[in-house]
Amino acid sequence: MERTFDMRRTGLILVDLQNDFIHPNGAYARGGAGAAAIAALPARLKDLARAVQAAGGLVIATQFTLVAGRGGEPLIAPHLKDLRPFLRAGDFAPGSWGQDVLDELKPVDLKVEKVAYSAFYQTRLEWLLRKTGIERLIAGGIVTNGGVSSTVRDAHVRDIPVTVLSDGCAAFSPAIHEAAIEALKPVAEVATIAQVLERVSAS
Repeated sequence: MERTFDMRRTGLILVDLQNDFIHPNGAYARGGAGAAAIAALPARLKDLARAVQAAGGLVIATQFTLVAGRGGEPLIAPHLKDLRPFLRAGDFAPGSWGQDVLDELKPVDLKVEKVAYSAFYQTRLEWLLRKTGIERLIAGGIVTNGGVSSTVRDAHVRDIPVTVLSDGCAAFSPAIHEAAIEALKPVAEVATIAQVLERVSAS
Protein backbone atom coordinates (compact mmCIF):
# COMPACT_ATOMS: atom_id res chain seq x y z
CA MET A 1 0.00 0.00 0.00
CA GLU A 2 1.39 3.39 -1.01
CA ARG A 3 2.08 5.78 1.85
CA THR A 4 0.57 8.84 0.13
CA PHE A 5 -1.51 9.86 -2.89
CA ASP A 6 -0.70 12.42 -5.56
CA MET A 7 -3.81 14.37 -4.65
CA ARG A 8 -3.86 16.58 -7.74
CA ARG A 9 -4.35 13.36 -9.71
CA THR A 10 -6.73 11.64 -7.28
CA GLY A 11 -10.52 11.61 -7.24
CA LEU A 12 -12.95 10.29 -4.64
CA ILE A 13 -15.84 8.76 -6.56
CA LEU A 14 -19.06 8.51 -4.56
CA VAL A 15 -21.33 6.02 -6.29
CA ASP A 16 -25.06 6.72 -6.21
CA LEU A 17 -25.29 8.38 -2.80
CA GLN A 18 -28.53 10.11 -3.76
CA ASN A 19 -31.71 11.26 -2.08
CA ASP A 20 -33.96 8.74 -3.82
CA PHE A 21 -31.74 5.89 -2.63
CA ILE A 22 -31.00 6.97 0.95
CA HIS A 23 -33.02 9.94 2.22
CA PRO A 24 -36.05 9.12 4.43
CA ASN A 25 -38.23 10.96 1.90
CA GLY A 26 -36.72 9.24 -1.13
CA ALA A 27 -38.10 6.63 -3.50
CA TYR A 28 -36.45 3.64 -1.83
CA ALA A 29 -37.70 4.62 1.62
CA ARG A 30 -41.20 4.97 0.16
CA GLY A 31 -40.87 1.46 -1.23
CA GLY A 32 -39.53 0.00 2.00
CA ALA A 33 -36.13 -0.81 0.48
CA GLY A 34 -33.29 0.21 2.73
CA ALA A 35 -30.46 -1.03 4.91
CA ALA A 36 -28.81 0.43 8.00
CA ALA A 37 -25.34 0.03 6.49
CA ILE A 38 -26.37 2.06 3.45
CA ALA A 39 -27.99 4.80 5.55
CA ALA A 40 -24.77 5.13 7.58
CA LEU A 41 -22.51 5.83 4.60
CA PRO A 42 -22.92 9.63 4.22
CA ALA A 43 -21.81 10.27 7.81
CA ARG A 44 -18.84 7.96 7.32
CA LEU A 45 -17.72 9.52 4.06
CA LYS A 46 -18.26 13.24 4.55
CA ASP A 47 -14.97 13.89 6.39
CA LEU A 48 -13.01 12.02 3.74
CA ALA A 49 -14.70 14.05 1.00
CA ARG A 50 -13.70 17.31 2.67
CA ALA A 51 -10.14 16.04 3.28
CA VAL A 52 -9.74 15.04 -0.37
CA GLN A 53 -10.83 18.48 -1.52
CA ALA A 54 -8.62 20.26 1.02
CA ALA A 55 -5.63 18.28 -0.23
CA GLY A 56 -6.27 19.20 -3.87
CA GLY A 57 -8.23 16.16 -5.05
CA LEU A 58 -11.69 16.09 -6.60
CA VAL A 59 -14.94 14.60 -5.32
CA ILE A 60 -16.97 12.99 -8.10
CA ALA A 61 -20.59 11.99 -7.52
CA THR A 62 -22.36 9.53 -9.80
CA GLN A 63 -26.11 9.92 -10.18
CA PHE A 64 -28.24 6.97 -11.17
CA THR A 65 -30.87 8.41 -13.49
CA LEU A 66 -34.23 7.26 -14.84
CA VAL A 67 -34.88 9.02 -18.12
CA ALA A 68 -38.49 9.68 -19.07
CA GLY A 69 -39.73 7.82 -22.13
CA ARG A 70 -43.11 7.69 -23.84
CA GLY A 71 -45.80 9.44 -21.87
CA GLY A 72 -43.28 10.45 -19.23
CA GLU A 73 -42.87 6.92 -17.90
CA PRO A 74 -39.31 6.22 -16.74
CA LEU A 75 -37.16 3.90 -18.81
CA ILE A 76 -36.46 1.18 -16.24
CA ALA A 77 -34.43 -1.92 -17.07
CA PRO A 78 -36.62 -5.05 -16.75
CA HIS A 79 -34.46 -6.57 -13.99
CA LEU A 80 -34.73 -3.36 -11.94
CA LYS A 81 -38.48 -3.12 -12.49
CA ASP A 82 -38.85 -6.67 -11.16
CA LEU A 83 -36.60 -5.92 -8.21
CA ARG A 84 -38.07 -2.49 -7.36
CA PRO A 85 -41.68 -2.39 -8.61
CA PHE A 86 -42.35 0.74 -6.53
CA LEU A 87 -40.31 2.96 -8.86
CA ARG A 88 -42.51 5.45 -10.67
CA ALA A 89 -42.47 8.56 -12.83
CA GLY A 90 -40.37 11.30 -11.25
CA ASP A 91 -38.06 8.99 -9.31
CA PHE A 92 -34.38 9.61 -10.11
CA ALA A 93 -35.48 12.07 -12.79
CA PRO A 94 -32.78 14.31 -14.31
CA GLY A 95 -32.43 17.51 -12.28
CA SER A 96 -34.80 16.34 -9.56
CA TRP A 97 -34.27 16.39 -5.79
CA GLY A 98 -34.34 12.60 -5.74
CA GLN A 99 -31.58 12.30 -8.32
CA ASP A 100 -29.36 14.77 -6.48
CA VAL A 101 -26.49 13.97 -4.13
CA LEU A 102 -27.31 13.95 -0.42
CA ASP A 103 -26.76 17.37 1.17
CA GLU A 104 -24.48 15.81 3.77
CA LEU A 105 -21.88 15.06 1.08
CA LYS A 106 -21.97 18.42 -0.70
CA PRO A 107 -20.19 20.19 -2.19
CA VAL A 108 -18.97 17.84 -4.90
CA ASP A 109 -16.71 18.90 -7.74
CA LEU A 110 -18.11 16.81 -10.59
CA LYS A 111 -21.41 15.04 -11.19
CA VAL A 112 -21.89 12.19 -13.65
CA GLU A 113 -25.33 10.93 -14.65
CA LYS A 114 -25.51 7.21 -15.37
CA VAL A 115 -28.23 4.84 -16.52
CA ALA A 116 -26.68 1.49 -15.61
CA TYR A 117 -24.47 -0.01 -12.91
CA SER A 118 -21.12 1.23 -14.19
CA ALA A 119 -20.31 4.94 -14.02
CA PHE A 120 -18.29 4.47 -17.22
CA TYR A 121 -21.12 3.01 -19.33
CA GLN A 122 -22.30 5.62 -21.84
CA THR A 123 -21.25 8.52 -19.61
CA ARG A 124 -18.76 11.37 -19.73
CA LEU A 125 -16.78 10.09 -16.72
CA GLU A 126 -13.69 8.97 -18.63
CA TRP A 127 -13.60 12.27 -20.54
CA LEU A 128 -13.91 14.24 -17.27
CA LEU A 129 -11.10 12.28 -15.63
CA ARG A 130 -8.82 12.92 -18.58
CA LYS A 131 -9.67 16.63 -18.77
CA THR A 132 -9.18 17.20 -15.04
CA GLY A 133 -5.99 15.16 -14.78
CA ILE A 134 -7.43 12.50 -12.47
CA GLU A 135 -5.45 9.28 -12.83
CA ARG A 136 -6.42 7.44 -9.65
CA LEU A 137 -9.74 6.85 -7.91
CA ILE A 138 -10.87 6.17 -4.35
CA ALA A 139 -14.28 4.49 -4.48
CA GLY A 140 -17.18 4.40 -2.05
CA GLY A 141 -20.94 4.21 -2.27
CA ILE A 142 -23.69 1.78 -3.18
CA VAL A 143 -24.21 -0.96 -3.76
CA THR A 144 -20.95 -2.82 -3.33
CA ASN A 145 -22.01 -5.67 -5.60
CA GLY A 146 -23.63 -3.39 -8.19
CA GLY A 147 -22.61 0.16 -9.04
CA VAL A 148 -19.38 0.08 -7.04
CA SER A 149 -18.12 -3.25 -8.41
CA SER A 150 -19.06 -2.45 -12.00
CA THR A 151 -17.39 0.97 -11.86
CA VAL A 152 -14.22 -0.40 -10.24
CA ARG A 153 -13.91 -3.18 -12.80
CA ASP A 154 -14.44 -0.77 -15.68
CA ALA A 155 -11.73 1.48 -14.23
CA HIS A 156 -9.42 -1.53 -14.02
CA VAL A 157 -9.77 -2.36 -17.72
CA ARG A 158 -8.93 1.29 -18.45
CA ASP A 159 -5.72 1.06 -16.37
CA ILE A 160 -7.09 3.47 -13.77
CA PRO A 161 -5.96 2.28 -10.31
CA VAL A 162 -8.68 2.25 -7.66
CA THR A 163 -8.66 2.06 -3.87
CA VAL A 164 -11.98 0.63 -2.68
CA LEU A 165 -13.18 1.72 0.75
CA SER A 166 -14.12 -1.48 2.55
CA ASP A 167 -16.18 0.44 5.13
CA GLY A 168 -17.20 3.19 2.71
CA CYS A 169 -19.38 0.92 0.58
CA ALA A 170 -22.47 -1.05 1.48
CA ALA A 171 -25.01 -3.51 0.10
CA PHE A 172 -28.41 -4.73 1.21
CA SER A 173 -26.81 -7.48 3.28
CA PRO A 174 -23.42 -7.69 5.04
CA ALA A 175 -22.69 -11.07 3.44
CA ILE A 176 -23.18 -9.69 -0.07
CA HIS A 177 -21.01 -6.68 0.76
CA GLU A 178 -18.18 -8.83 2.11
CA ALA A 179 -18.31 -11.19 -0.87
CA ALA A 180 -18.17 -8.24 -3.29
CA ILE A 181 -15.19 -6.66 -1.51
CA GLU A 182 -13.33 -9.98 -1.58
CA ALA A 183 -14.06 -10.36 -5.29
CA LEU A 184 -12.60 -6.91 -6.03
CA LYS A 185 -9.21 -7.62 -4.45
CA PRO A 186 -7.67 -8.97 -7.69
CA VAL A 187 -8.49 -5.73 -9.54
CA ALA A 188 -8.26 -3.02 -6.87
CA GLU A 189 -6.61 -2.04 -3.62
CA VAL A 190 -8.88 -2.38 -0.60
CA ALA A 191 -8.48 -0.08 2.43
CA THR A 192 -10.52 1.44 5.24
CA ILE A 193 -11.64 5.06 5.40
CA ALA A 194 -9.25 5.66 8.29
CA GLN A 195 -6.31 4.27 6.32
CA VAL A 196 -7.14 6.41 3.33
CA LEU A 197 -7.67 9.53 5.48
CA GLU A 198 -4.20 9.04 6.94
CA ARG A 199 -2.68 8.80 3.49
CA VAL A 200 -4.60 11.85 2.22
CA SER A 201 -3.44 13.86 5.23
CA ALA A 202 0.15 12.86 4.58
CA SER A 203 0.00 13.80 0.90
